[in-house]
Amino acid sequence: MFLLRLLLKNAFRHQLRTGLTLIGLVVAICAFGLLRTIVDAWYAGVEASSSTRLVTRSSISLTFQLPLNYAQRIRAVEGVRALSWANWFGGVYITERNFFPQFAIDPASYLALYPEYVIADADRLAFLRDRQGAVVGRGLASKFGWQVGDPIPLRGTIYPGTWTFTLRAIYDGADAKTDENQMFVHWAFINESLRQTARQRADAVGVYIVGIDEPNNAALISQRIDALFANSLAETLSETEKAFQLSFVSMSEAILVAIQAVSLIIIVIIMAVMANTMTMTARERLAEYATLKALGFPPGFVVGLLYGESLLIAGLGGVLGVAATLPLSAAFAQATGTLFPVFQLSALTMGLQLLAAAIVGLVAAAWPAWRMSRIDIVDGLRHVA
Repeated sequence: MFLLRLLLKNAFRHQLRTGLTLIGLVVAICAFGLLRTIVDAWYAGVEASSSTRLVTRSSISLTFQLPLNYAQRIRAVEGVRALSWANWFGGVYITERNFFPQFAIDPASYLALYPEYVIADADRLAFLRDRQGAVVGRGLASKFGWQVGDPIPLRGTIYPGTWTFTLRAIYDGADAKTDENQMFVHWAFINESLRQTARQRADAVGVYIVGIDEPNNAALISQRIDALFANSLAETLSETEKAFQLSFVSMSEAILVAIQAVSLIIIVIIMAVMANTMTMTARERLAEYATLKALGFPPGFVVGLLYGESLLIAGLGGVLGVAATLPLSAAFAQATGTLFPVFQLSALTMGLQLLAAAIVGLVAAAWPAWRMSRIDIVDGLRHVA
């Protein structure tokens, strides 16, 4: 208790300097946490992917669709237990700024493959029965104030015209990693319209979702599926859902590397600031440390005082930084809307923030502690702070 009181008195002997150092630490730890959370949000789809789902798409590009008649042949592949399909709809709700993912799906088979979308039985049945029905995530419904039964008009881009869907169900995510900012409509309804207006685009799907029993056989099953359509007019590329999500993340890999680099640079900068603070502190107390050594205190005691003071300031800054990051991350998620479907400060990120603060405290005190442990008593007593 005495040592703690001594460290507190020493740490706040120069209140302005310590206060400014704490503010810098809090800002740096907050920035580090937010940048790390942005990177985590970019990988949210990858982390939420299932090892029991494969995605089969055109081997050329996602913009090329696959024939619907591929479904029966894929179902017959050994190891495939379930199959569904989806098309990107790409409609506009009021204005382009209201962007959110929209998929035309085969409802019964698709929802069976995604148990993480939790829907009340009555609402699920209502959605299945209404070909113009839609289901959206809880986050998306909250953003626009939608309730079950509300009409949702979308201006088509890929599928021209104005489409009006009736909200029949709102799903909740099974856990925090589940994206609750998506909208699903009936593929059959879209396809029926295409048969009347653009027959050449009808009976085609963007991707097939393949359910498998054994994740260890994912590569083998993927090869079997792709072999079925080799040398055809629409060859396929099958991969795990995680690999499919990573292909999107890789498009912005340079940005992610830059964000991670900036987060580390921030910590290095505050480390230099903290080291300067501790060096000034040690220089001002040179006579005090020499007196302690003259009274018989070992060099280790002086080193402990410096390290203790540095870690106390860094620890306090780290805790305050983590506390400030929580509301800031919530405000950032609100401001970005559906840009980051899952934006949550994780326990790992908070742990890294505290670890970064501890490292700053340890490194900042290293040089002045080493110097003070080797101070000559006579020279120290001659020093005037």
